[in-house]
Amino acid sequence: MCAVEEATPEAGALARRRGWASRLAAGLLARQWLAPVALLSCFALAAGGVAATNPTDDTGPTTCLFKMTTGFDCPGCGGTRAFFYLLNGNLPEAARHHLMAVFAAPFLVWMYLAWALPRVAPRVRWRLPGLRLTPGVLSGFLIAWAAFWVVRNLPWEPFTLLYV
Repeated sequence: MCAVEEATPEAGALARRRGWASRLAAGLLARQWLAPVALLSCFALAAGGVAATNPTDDTGPTTCLFKMTTGFDCPGCGGTRAFFYLLNGNLPEAARHHLMAVFAAPFLVWMYLAWALPRVAPRVRWRLPGLRLTPGVLSGFLIAWAAFWVVRNLPWEPFTLLYV
């Protein structure tokens, strides 16, 4: 900075703020454990909200725009209720509300742990093997999810059991 700019009080305050912000950002980036803990905190907050509100109570009309306009379940319908039942350990009821979400849950937990453990405990030598989600695996999952979505909206027995 030139001497003229340093003479103004605003320029000095700006320089001090830039220094403080860059030191804070560098400090936060150096703490690799912060991202896994922040993500886990957000998940715990969401789980607490779902557990406290009990989405299985039919307290009013649906808020799903797709279901309101078409009358059919959307691909995500039942996901929050399935999550609620998973939190309460009721696996059959969770699977009835959204089978694909229940199927994906252990894989998501594994991927989180494989990502988070090296950041939270960098000195631990063993590592969980990461899942390789190839395009074929992801395409297969999305095709299965689409088939589940179609099947759960069929109006015949036994498919009506999947209707939520």
